[in-house]
Amino acid sequence: MRNLLTLLILLSTLALSGCGYNTMQALDEEVTAKWSEVLNQYQRRADLVPNLVNVVKGYAAHEKDVLETVTAARAKVGSIQATPELVKDAQVFAKFQAAQGELTSALSRLLVVSENYPNLKADASFRDLQAQLEGTENRIAVARDRYIKAVKDYNVTVRVFPNNLTAMLFSYQTKPSFTVENEKAVSTAPKVEFGK
Repeated sequence: MRNLLTLLILLSTLALSGCGYNTMQALDEEVTAKWSEVLNQYQRRADLVPNLVNVVKGYAAHEKDVLETVTAARAKVGSIQATPELVKDAQVFAKFQAAQGELTSALSRLLVVSENYPNLKADASFRDLQAQLEGTENRIAVARDRYIKAVKDYNVTVRVFPNNLTAMLFSYQTKPSFTVENEKAVSTAPKVEFGK
């Protein structure tokens, strides 16, 4: 009887050590940390937007629709509660991603409009804000890349056998990752036109 109990304890220990629970915990924390960095960079961009809009407003007051679009896109981004739990709900994550995409698009239109105003392009405040925005966009890309890799590692761990059994037992599910919104646009080569 004692040998049977020892054997059961030994088998239980081996089963638990190979179940992947601790790995899932560590990878879940890694995803949360990487997601926090993504949010941090998006917040940095959102904080730059009002300053950029105000500088552009002084030079390009009649570009009201572009300025309103940027302001509305920023407000939409701000209305979504960006928390670590957001990555656990694929629908909310998709809404967040769409709102960020709208802001990116609106900022691109704003920067295109600025090309029509030489005095604006020469303004030191505008150039500084534009440089900060470009740096922030790069940081966002890096943070998103790190998040995507962390999610991939987590999702693989949750889905492989025997870890998937542990994941089912403890209700671990795969997490959503960033996706390309418009695959056709990505597969089409951009048109390059040089100025006169």
